[in-house]
Amino acid sequence: MIDTRPLGLPTFRRTWIGNGASYFGFQFTAVAVPVQMFAVTGSTTWVGLLGVAGLVPLLIFGLWGGAVADVVDRRKLLLCSSVITWAATLALLAQAVLGARNGHLLLALTAVQSAGFAVSSPARQAIVPRIVPERLVPAANTLNYTTITAGGVLGPLTAGLIMGVWSTGSGVIVAYAVDVLLFTVTFWATWKLPAIPPAARGEDDEKPSAGLRGILAGLRFLVTQPVLLLSFVIDLIAMVFAMPRALFPAVAVEFGGGSAVGWLYSAIAIGSMIGGLTSGWISRVRRQGLALVVAVVCWGVAIGLSGLADSLWVMVPLLALAGAADLVSAVYRQTIMQTFAPDRLRGRLQGVFTVVVAGGPRLGDLRAGVTADLTGVGVSWVGGGFVSAVLAVVLACASPALIRYRPETARTGAG
Repeated sequence: MIDTRPLGLPTFRRTWIGNGASYFGFQFTAVAVPVQMFAVTGSTTWVGLLGVAGLVPLLIFGLWGGAVADVVDRRKLLLCSSVITWAATLALLAQAVLGARNGHLLLALTAVQSAGFAVSSPARQAIVPRIVPERLVPAANTLNYTTITAGGVLGPLTAGLIMGVWSTGSGVIVAYAVDVLLFTVTFWATWKLPAIPPAARGEDDEKPSAGLRGILAGLRFLVTQPVLLLSFVIDLIAMVFAMPRALFPAVAVEFGGGSAVGWLYSAIAIGSMIGGLTSGWISRVRRQGLALVVAVVCWGVAIGLSGLADSLWVMVPLLALAGAADLVSAVYRQTIMQTFAPDRLRGRLQGVFTVVVAGGPRLGDLRAGVTADLTGVGVSWVGGGFVSAVLAVVLACASPALIRYRPETARTGAG
């Protein structure tokens, strides 16, 4: 069963509660925005464009936010960036209340919300090794991901219920309002954090910079470490080619709409939650790189098979299987990055990690939406899943540094 030892640490426990409440609330918005966009435009391409609107700020502010996290107090950075995210959610609620039917406005507010997330995420993840012992980092990451996925289950299911009970217009208003209210828990948890100033520099370490020089220093380190680089690239492949999220509103219509959209948006998270609750074995695996590759391949195959299903109740379990594989790969990616990189570079590398992990699905949204409009939903969904699995195997075999990686090599690899 899941390792709960990190919850014995008060600082981590508060952060864990805040993150869980925030993500549960965000799932209401994550469902409401594409549903509202599809209702306004009737186009999966417009739904896919939401991914682009979120990606551009991620590319800019994710890298910059990571550099800032290595220079300033990470607690203060989290507080400031959280205000931006909360304000964007309030604006989404306001436009829904006022009855705005403007796809461009939804794209703009998605971009602002993404910018706030991009700045906060590197700092939020980089503090984990500062508030828990290194031996508990895998368990802490598993708890975080499991709680996030629990929110990913309950949030979309509840949002789907709301969409089924109320009309689309009223449903999205309620969804945005829930997100606004629950985000206040994150403010409380962040406010209670101790000060987390930048780590002390060694005599040979360059002075950290929040500008372009600091970002480039992190990127130079990344490209010289095949283990880190490959873990990022494989995840990017999995998300770009095999993320079917932009297709869910269209598929839900085929299954009768209403609660079907909630089941589709929560299915992957259901599998991730089950994978997390039975994850006690994760910390005992020494071949973490190989386990990461296997999990990514399983993700792609399960996604491809789910696209072949002609019943919602066959599709949901297959998406859940993909979610369980994604939980495993996410924990190992995060753990490898946090233990491989020195703390003085951790924020910047976490910024790159944020761009990859959050940006990949947004590129996947665009790919899936555009491909579906051109070739059909089935081809976009099934083809993307199987292509991602094949590419992951080819890349891992062509450059085997990742599949050879073990935790004990991290210190020598990081210098």
